[in-house]
Amino acid sequence: MADSRTLPQPPAGGTPTVLVIGGGASGNAVTILLRRAGIAVDLIEAKPDWNATTGSGITLQGNALRVLRELGVWEQVKASGYAFGSLGVTAPDGTVLFVAEDIQTGGEDLPATLGMQRPQLQQILIDTVRASGADVRLGTTAETLEQDADGVSVRFSDGSESRYDLVIGADGLSSATRAAIGITDKPEPTGMAIWRIAAPRPESVTRTDLAYGGPAYIAGYCPTSENTIYAYVVEACRDRASIDPATYADEMCRLAQSYGGVWPEITEHITDPKKVNYTWFDHLLVEGSWHRGRVVLIGDAAHCCPPTLAQGAAMSLEDALVLAELLTSGRDWDDELFQTYHDRRIPRVRTVVAASMQIGQWQLDGVRDADMAGLVGRTMNLLKERP
Repeated sequence: MADSRTLPQPPAGGTPTVLVIGGGASGNAVTILLRRAGIAVDLIEAKPDWNATTGSGITLQGNALRVLRELGVWEQVKASGYAFGSLGVTAPDGTVLFVAEDIQTGGEDLPATLGMQRPQLQQILIDTVRASGADVRLGTTAETLEQDADGVSVRFSDGSESRYDLVIGADGLSSATRAAIGITDKPEPTGMAIWRIAAPRPESVTRTDLAYGGPAYIAGYCPTSENTIYAYVVEACRDRASIDPATYADEMCRLAQSYGGVWPEITEHITDPKKVNYTWFDHLLVEGSWHRGRVVLIGDAAHCCPPTLAQGAAMSLEDALVLAELLTSGRDWDDELFQTYHDRRIPRVRTVVAASMQIGQWQLDGVRDADMAGLVGRTMNLLKERP
């Protein structure tokens, strides 16, 4: 691999070429922004369906919405999702203990929080990527990345090869790109796992409510449209191999049936095990530089955290925004630029990962007097600043 300080800059007067590996939120976002600046982008995605039907729901806070507005998709997102501005905490029986106003991390002109169906968000981003003119190949992976003094040569799983001025690894938590460039950090489980399902929205559900205690650490739900919610229960990790996928609905019902309020109405719809998702919480933070030469990581390939602050997608979208801003600033695409990207992102991402982990650890340890509200408030106020 060539020393990044000796690599040439994109051709003067020519069109730089970029390969984006991974078509999730961060990969789609950086593709849209780079194409807007006239940069030639190829995007490859391993999943043939581009993950357009995967997932139940997603909670997007204001700082994520701010990036989606920069992408030009805010109006579509607003029309597809469900905006709200408060968070309720309930007892396991459904009694509301208190309601807190959410901090508007994206500014006063955006909602504090918006829930939406994850496939809807993905489809909006997919349509925008396609409209941008990017060259998209699905069911395709990068088999090898070879850097030299002129750029990066990539051999693909379909046998083809291409050359690029830059490769962006946006291929998620288990990033093959991260491993290929010699970054050895790997995600680690936090000790918690989550059961999730999409369900019809009870009329009374107009915000996220969280119940702490009972048979799960957390039982919660978030409205994702006028007609839908996603509901979830969080418990200690179990060996996934010991849980028959055919029993997923039964397992989630067993945990959920102990909760009151609207939970009995939600539980009526937990019937199809194929619609229930079971996932461990993982965490990752690559502390050192997020690039090697002309290959740079964004999103979950560089960091991830449990969704205790609902900031995973937001951090990934912010990565895309900051990297694209630097790449289109007229500066040389060199080691200094990529280090600037890392230096701008790492304090903010580190804060979010640490806070998300701390909230989960308090629950694992059964700490009853933890200053959760204070930690959340401090973190969210920090996120009001632009990335």
